[in-house]
Amino acid sequence: MVAALLLHPLVRWLDLILGWKATVGPESARAVLAALSSSMLTFIVFVLSIMLLAVQLASAQLTPRIIATFFRSRVLKYSLMLFVFAFTYTLAALSRIEDSVPQVSLWIAVYSSVACIGVFLYLIDRVGKSLRPVTVLTGVGSAGQKVIEDVYPRPVAGTEDTPTNVALVPEGEPSRTVASRRTGVVLAFDEAGLVQLARRADCTIEFVPQVGNFVTSGDPLFRLYRGGEGIADRELDQAVAIGPERTIEQDPEFAFRVIVDIAAKALSPAINDPTTAVLALDQIHRLLRAVAARQLDTGRVHDDTGQLRLAYRTPDWENFVSLAITEIRQFGRGSIQVVRRMRAMLENLIEVVPPQRAVLLRAELELLGRGVEHDFRDPEDRVRAASADSLGVGGTP
Repeated sequence: MVAALLLHPLVRWLDLILGWKATVGPESARAVLAALSSSMLTFIVFVLSIMLLAVQLASAQLTPRIIATFFRSRVLKYSLMLFVFAFTYTLAALSRIEDSVPQVSLWIAVYSSVACIGVFLYLIDRVGKSLRPVTVLTGVGSAGQKVIEDVYPRPVAGTEDTPTNVALVPEGEPSRTVASRRTGVVLAFDEAGLVQLARRADCTIEFVPQVGNFVTSGDPLFRLYRGGEGIADRELDQAVAIGPERTIEQDPEFAFRVIVDIAAKALSPAINDPTTAVLALDQIHRLLRAVAARQLDTGRVHDDTGQLRLAYRTPDWENFVSLAITEIRQFGRGSIQVVRRMRAMLENLIEVVPPQRAVLLRAELELLGRGVEHDFRDPEDRVRAASADSLGVGGTP
C-alpha cells in the first residue's frame, strides 16, 4: 500500500514530462478504474477466504501443525502483495483523474489488475499442489533433514556413538538458579553466546529445558556452577527464544512429530487412509537414515582450554526411534499395508546403520512381529503381513 501511494505521484510526474494522454475520455477512465478497484477489493477478500478455507480443510485432514508452514510461503505473501498494490494504486489513479487521463498511470492501473488474474491462477495451482499429503510430507522431510545436518554436523564414524554414561553437569549443587520469566515453548537458544558468557564469568552454565519443551514462568531455565555471579539474568534470558508453539529450526524431533501426527490422523477410523501413512513412513525412513549417519550431540560444550562451559539436554537415538515408530505401529497394527512398509523400513535400516544403533531397531522389529502374530487371525493374512514391502502392498517383497 505504501509503495502504491508513493509510486503514483512519481508516475504522474512522468506523465507530465512525457505529455502522453490516453485516447479514452475522463468519464470512461473513471468508470473503468472504479470497476477495477471495487472488483479488486472483492477479489482480495475472495482469495483470502478460499486460502483460509483450504488451509483449514487440509489441516483437519493432515495436522494443524502445517498451518504455520503454509503461511510462511513466499508465493502466498508476494501474491497478496501484488493484489493489495493493484487495489491501492487503482484507487489513487481514480482520485487524480481530471480533465485529461494520464496514459502511464492508466496503463499501470489496468495492467496490474490484469496481472493479478494471472498470479491468482498460478497461486491456486501452487496452493492446490502444496496441500497434497505427499507435498506436505516431502517438505517436512526436507526441512527435517536440513535441521538434522545443521544440529549434528559430524558424521558417525565406525562404532563411535554418543556416550550415555557421561554426567551432564559437574558434581555438586549449583551456585545459582535462574528461573524463566516467560511462558511458552523453547524454540531455540544461542549456544555460542552462552559459551561466551560462561567463559567470561569462568563458570559452567546448564540450560535446563530441552528445545521443544514447554516452560512456564518460574520454572528453572538455567543453573550455574562454580561461579557466574557476574552474569545478569537479563543476559541469560535473551539467549533463549520462547514462543507459542514448536518450530523446526533447532528442533529435529519436531519434523518427526509432524510426520507422525499426519500418519496418526490418516490411520484414524474417521479418515482411514493407510496410503498416506505409508507416505509418512517414507519420510520417516529418510530422516532416520539421516540421524543414523550423524554423531548425536552430547549436550556438552567445552572452550579452547577444555573447560566445560555449557550443558544442555538433547535427544538420543532411542528418542528418535521411539518417536518415529511407536505411535504408527500402534495405530496401524491392523493394516497390512502399514506393517509391511514398516518392516521394510526397519530391515533396511538394520543393514545400513552402525551396529550399536541396530540393536534398538531389531527390538522394534521383534515388537512388530509379535503384533502381527496377535492382530492377524487368518494364517494367509499373517504371512502377508510378515513380509516386507517398500510400497506397503504391491511392491516386490
